[in-house]
Amino acid sequence: MIEQSEKGRERMAGAQSVADLMTKEVVTLVANDTLNVADDVMGLARIRHMPVVDEDGLVVGLLSQRDLFRGALARALGYGEFAQQKLYGILRVKDVMTNDILTISPTATLVDAAKLMTDRKIGCLVVLDGDRLAGILTESDFVRLVLAQDD
Repeated sequence: MIEQSEKGRERMAGAQSVADLMTKEVVTLVANDTLNVADDVMGLARIRHMPVVDEDGLVVGLLSQRDLFRGALARALGYGEFAQQKLYGILRVKDVMTNDILTISPTATLVDAAKLMTDRKIGCLVVLDGDRLAGILTESDFVRLVLAQDD
């Protein structure tokens, strides 16, 4: 188990804005990446949400693990693991990503972010500073916040 640093716990315990809690170093995909690439990166990095950016670095969508599971539907229809992997090699991120994503400003309050996520039943918010990707805020960030306040 990875121990969180004391400084990280203090930062989380005092978190008030999205910028205080969000993950700032975000792993991204491009729309033409294959689902194999997305699946490998998500598995290795142990992440469930990845913003999709264009050649200028602007966010054009979001790929979630749920989107990948939809790609696994072929397996449920009677195709095997090999067929699923072949399908993942053919399909592109743009074929299954969510295009209409909810975003939030880094200056928004955590209460506003939590309300938005709860009301819309979503697991993350892409954080934009103007039109630029500033970070990502996930359910896991809120769980870490609660745990940090318990210390």
